[in-house]
Amino acid sequence: MPYLLQLLLLTVALTLPTSVHPQSGTPREDDVRCLEGLKTSLGDPDGRLASWTFSNTSAGAICELSGVPCWSPDESRIIALSLSGFGLTGAIPSELQFCSAITTLDLSSNRLGGQIPPALCDWLPFVVNLDLSGNQLSGPIPAELANCKFINSLKLSANSLSGKISASLVLLGHLKSLDLSNNNLDGDIPPKLAASFSADAFADNPDLVEPHSGFDLGVLFGRPEAAAAIAFVFGFVGTLFFGPSIIRRVAGRSC
Repeated sequence: MPYLLQLLLLTVALTLPTSVHPQSGTPREDDVRCLEGLKTSLGDPDGRLASWTFSNTSAGAICELSGVPCWSPDESRIIALSLSGFGLTGAIPSELQFCSAITTLDLSSNRLGGQIPPALCDWLPFVVNLDLSGNQLSGPIPAELANCKFINSLKLSANSLSGKISASLVLLGHLKSLDLSNNNLDGDIPPKLAASFSADAFADNPDLVEPHSGFDLGVLFGRPEAAAAIAFVFGFVGTLFFGPSIIRRVAGRSC
């Protein structure tokens, strides 16, 4: 992340939480509430969250928890949740809203199900990197992801997401990396997204349609009704400019 952007997000994130969540406590209390909610809400068959204990209230204690880096070692303010490959199950929990200062949410390569919460970007207004790939998420990609104003990388590949790609995603002005591959998406790819990212970003979605850059005659000639209509137009134009006798002579030579 560019240093100036990180500094800006740090400054805003450290001052905003009480206004974002009026019923919130101190920043550390919010982060602990977030982590406790994750531990309670998510299935953890591999016991990767078993080490998450919250009895130590000293500064920086939660920064020692697995997958929980902080903005600085001496401050209990979480910068990211990096829980890739933890084997977690369940739905994405609403308690994430109490980790409102994080810039990275990596829940990739787990077994999470359900839908992507439409409010996710309201919960995490400063998220820069969002990776939910390699799960069992279903349903549509929420149009509300356009509210992630700072997002730079969005990875939703290898899920069971369906429906159309919302045109609102083109509003993500900082987006540099996108991966929606290996899902069940359908419909047209928004032209601006198709122009901004390689075909790999949309691969393995059998019903997804790339936008055409122009008039595709090949498609028309492959359809009998379209071919007949084109033949009629050419015949009409030929008669108009060359007269019926020319058309008859040309037709006679082809017989």
